[in-house]
Amino acid sequence: MHAHIVWDWNGTLLDDVHVALSATNAAIAKVGLPPLTLEKYREFYRVPVWDFYTALLERSPTDEEWATIGKEFGRLYRPGVQACDLAAGSARILASRRSAGITQSLCSLMPQTELVPMLRARDIEDCFQRIDGRTGSLDVRTGKAEQMARHLSALEEIDPGVVVVIGDAADDAVAAARAGAKSVLYTGGAHSRSSLEETGAPVVGSLTEAVALADDLVRRS
Repeated sequence: MHAHIVWDWNGTLLDDVHVALSATNAAIAKVGLPPLTLEKYREFYRVPVWDFYTALLERSPTDEEWATIGKEFGRLYRPGVQACDLAAGSARILASRRSAGITQSLCSLMPQTELVPMLRARDIEDCFQRIDGRTGSLDVRTGKAEQMARHLSALEEIDPGVVVVIGDAADDAVAAARAGAKSVLYTGGAHSRSSLEETGAPVVGSLTEAVALADDLVRRS
């Protein structure tokens, strides 16, 4: 028995944390903050991203600061992310599960119009039964729960009991739990291990471990 894995994209299948860090440091420099190390970035990072910048500033950003942060981050991140590689082992894992007839899907807050071309360019689009990126504007004060619920409700032929979300953010675990699914969190993205462990979801250091554990969770349930 195998899990139906709902994959996260940024920070999970896509190894983009260093691009995100560079863009973040450029953005916060515009509002007078010093650069973050990767360790500090992972310590502070959270979704919704409004909470992340509020934690860094130790107060809510002003409207002007928020506009500046968004403009500078997007200026560097959007072109940088296009050149990012897939996470180690992810292409092999996706292809292996597809070849074995095991279903998997993808749910991401990246805009759908940007997400699908990135999947196509990396020759993995056909690995997913369903792909849901963001189709509206991003509400910076909310997380992924609503989109995850819509994604899972659209998987009409999938038994909810076999669904496991694999992501790199605490918000992935929150979204999965609210939608009635299990989750496994991966340390290769934006969050520290300690912040991931606070969710109560299992935490692993590689996608190979994540997939094995997802299947095991389903077999034991």
